[in-house]
Amino acid sequence: MRTRIRSYSELRSLETFEERWRYLSLHGVVGAKTFGFDRYINQLFYRSAQWQHIRHDVIARDQGCDLGILGYEIHSRPTIHHLNPMTIDHIRDGDDSILDPEFLITTTHQTHNAIHYGDEKLLRQPFVPRRSGDTKLW
Repeated sequence: MRTRIRSYSELRSLETFEERWRYLSLHGVVGAKTFGFDRYINQLFYRSAQWQHIRHDVIARDQGCDLGILGYEIHSRPTIHHLNPMTIDHIRDGDDSILDPEFLITTTHQTHNAIHYGDEKLLRQPFVPRRSGDTKLW
């Protein structure tokens, strides 16, 4: 089975939040194989100075917005999502793609979970301003 390579350049061509989410959605399931007992490996990676530096660069590039969409500002603890799933081999082999901004995007934790588990109901709903004459409370 051939894996599709996702990129930031391609993602940017999609204008709406929903289009970007669909492009990234992995339709995974809870409990699917991840790092398992080797979780310490990715935790060491995420604590590295290299990761911290690139993480800040990606947040700045995306202007602190969920999936890089203006109007979807993240107000606390942004998550950086690998557009292409990272494996133990990527870390052990020093694969440059896991530190390449072309394969990273800023998300909220909620959006990150929706990407991995394919559940659109997890996505944040856009803000709907109140108007004069509204009688329905949100």
